[in-house]
Amino acid sequence: MSLEIRIIPHKLDFKFNARTSRGAMQQHQVYYLVITDLAAPETIGIGECAPLPGLSIEYSTDFYLRLQKVVQDLNKHLKQDGISYLKSAVNSAELKSFPAVKFALETATLDLEHGGKKRIFTNAFSVGESGIPINGLIWMGDKSFMQDQIRQKLQDGYTCLKLKIGGLDFATELEIIKSIRQVAAANDLIIRLDANGAFTPEEALDKLEKLSSFQIHSIEQPIKQGQWAAMQYLCQHSPIPVALDEELINILEKEEKEQILQHIKPPFIILKPTLLGGFQACSEWITLADKAGTEWWITSALESNIGLNAISQFTAEYSVTMEQGLGTGQLYHNNISSPLKIEKGKLFYQENQFWDNSLFK
Repeated sequence: MSLEIRIIPHKLDFKFNARTSRGAMQQHQVYYLVITDLAAPETIGIGECAPLPGLSIEYSTDFYLRLQKVVQDLNKHLKQDGISYLKSAVNSAELKSFPAVKFALETATLDLEHGGKKRIFTNAFSVGESGIPINGLIWMGDKSFMQDQIRQKLQDGYTCLKLKIGGLDFATELEIIKSIRQVAAANDLIIRLDANGAFTPEEALDKLEKLSSFQIHSIEQPIKQGQWAAMQYLCQHSPIPVALDEELINILEKEEKEQILQHIKPPFIILKPTLLGGFQACSEWITLADKAGTEWWITSALESNIGLNAISQFTAEYSVTMEQGLGTGQLYHNNISSPLKIEKGKLFYQENQFWDNSLFK
């Protein structure tokens, strides 16, 4: 099979200024990698490469130039060696430090192999037979903005909310969480928190004690990554189960993954294919986590519906019952129209709906 890769840059526009631990975001730059079978040019595989500023290890101001160089090097071999070369290249040492690129190439390759129909994996989700339970994501903002989001998510039928905290003063955040619990008890609504490393090691345990009175399911990354001793202590003593998120970024080797699980002993880990290096990398994390007795869930990382679709189909390869973090497809004005649909806290793939492929022609 003779192949060629091209890059399509695309800026996604947020419906609101997404306030995160890295500041306000109005747009998110993504790059679609489109693989064409030169013998059948109407068949294409599409993957999304969307490194995040301040998080992705390959992100830089000259990332597009570096991505172009990667694609140029791949294209030198793909016309002759095709898909076999592409699969070996994805696992090469040269791409180890390009996790978002690996995720895009894996997705595009699987899409092409399955006929270019956005069918990355074949399972009950991707054929429209069942949905995936997801949490409703509440973005940082002022108190009224966050409360508006919470009211809407509850009206939409979510039974699990994830709140990003650390952007307001702590007393206000406690008030917001208390107001949720006044409306919905722990038996009716799961609350997850994501601190994005906002707490210092010295204050973290005291804050976690105060938060625990509201029956919190878990808290992601209470302190900044790289502080293994402090994180290990928190995992042992926190009244709220701790989930590692940013802590996993740049942990690339199997031995390192085993070490962090054995040393910190987290109750949960959060898996983001764009940040961790794609499906194979996440599968390795899952195998090691299961062995270590650590629970996990999978989360998208601001991808468009192209990336979200791939991550969701990958998630459905596992027998998940816990809510996954796959609700970010509604964030953009100009997302790629897709068969993905959220209904009563579940993500569905509607097989009778169509993708908008106009950007990729």
